[in-house]
Amino acid sequence: MSVVLVAGFMTLLDVSIVNVALPSIKTSLGLSSGELQWVLSGYALTFGLLLVPAGRFGDARGRRTAFIAGLTVFTLASMAAGLATSAAWLVTARLIQGAAAGVVNPQVSGLIQQLFEPSERGRPFGLLGATIGVSTAIGPLLGGLLIQAFGAADGWRWIFYINLPIGIVAIVLGARWIPGKPQEERTRETLDPLGVVLLGLGVVLLLLPLVQEREWPGPAKWLLVVAAAVVLAGFWAWERRFAQRGTSVIDLSLFRVRSYGLGALVGLFYFGGFTSIFFTFTLLLQSGLHYSALEAGLAITPFALGSAAASALGGRTVNRFGRPLVVIGLVLVALGLAGTELALHLVPGRGAGFATAIPLLVAGIGSGLVISPNQTLTLAEVPVRRAGSAGAVLQTGQRIGTAVGIAAVGSVFFNRLAHHDGNWSLAFEGSLLVTIGFVLIALVAALTDVVADFRKRRSAA
Repeated sequence: MSVVLVAGFMTLLDVSIVNVALPSIKTSLGLSSGELQWVLSGYALTFGLLLVPAGRFGDARGRRTAFIAGLTVFTLASMAAGLATSAAWLVTARLIQGAAAGVVNPQVSGLIQQLFEPSERGRPFGLLGATIGVSTAIGPLLGGLLIQAFGAADGWRWIFYINLPIGIVAIVLGARWIPGKPQEERTRETLDPLGVVLLGLGVVLLLLPLVQEREWPGPAKWLLVVAAAVVLAGFWAWERRFAQRGTSVIDLSLFRVRSYGLGALVGLFYFGGFTSIFFTFTLLLQSGLHYSALEAGLAITPFALGSAAASALGGRTVNRFGRPLVVIGLVLVALGLAGTELALHLVPGRGAGFATAIPLLVAGIGSGLVISPNQTLTLAEVPVRRAGSAGAVLQTGQRIGTAVGIAAVGSVFFNRLAHHDGNWSLAFEGSLLVTIGFVLIALVAALTDVVADFRKRRSAA
């Protein structure tokens, strides 16, 4: 567990740690705004693309093999990114890094399902939830510290170099400690190559216009979403047919399980709001209020602290309280973000970092009660043999939610920025309302599960 959580932390950290380094990278390598977008979103694109195929491979051929291979490529790609001397070099390294992260992460949730009995999974999933929440929230702070320590010119390179010693140790210990899959079990399942291709193509067509929303002007890019719907419909039809004679990439019957289907929906919309906070808030602090990278990271730290503390609590209590715990968490997140909106309105200017500390702490506590309990409850009824692919589908939904959230929130942010003569505070306040909207949709999905469970128990009684 220690090895896989450290690796998971490292790969998820690279989603957010780059945010505060973008100004330094732009100055150092002379990147255009489009190239900067690819440094940030290219990672998320290939991350989301590989999750389900890698989870399926881990289920069929062994999670240790997939974990070590993905982590090795991730470590080498991190070194390449740190050594980059051009935009093309850095973007290519980030694409490979994201793909490798997509191979590593499904093995984490799959191994938890494999190594622990259902009644024991609350605590390890709590640790996984803390890993997800803290890695995303603490990324800007760690990035700011590294840039402060190594200088604005080359400090950004250490954002990638820091992965090297951690990755090497995790590879060695993973090979030693993670159980392998017996050889006789590895050849029993086919990998459904056509299903993998159709799903991968559908995910790319769906994510590409979202991650390039600000770089590709005009409405034509949204035709790719229509194409994605057609391809994914073909994938769905193929999977139903293939399931009659083999093990498909995604077990579609899982979505008939209420806890899994609604839990995946909660994750989709919550990550649409959760990750977009750091994107727009960092822009407000650094570009609007002229915070340094370190100061911007420190301003987001209350969220990380609240998330870490509450994730541990959520992991221990999720089996006792169930989905109502997720509802409480979502309510706290919504209240914390509304408090952040009020604090920025009452305390404009450079005092924003202090004014938002308490509301962000409340939102962070709520986030800790959402991510890990939702992960535990969503995967609770999934068979162990499908744990990797089921967890990968859940994470793919989170990556798609992240892309949709950043595109929607970013669009509102930059449109308001243009219409209000560069007023960064007004732009952020407007975009924060969209973020709260995503959280409220996730709350509706969680409440639906709670109400359905209550009716089921009342009917049984």
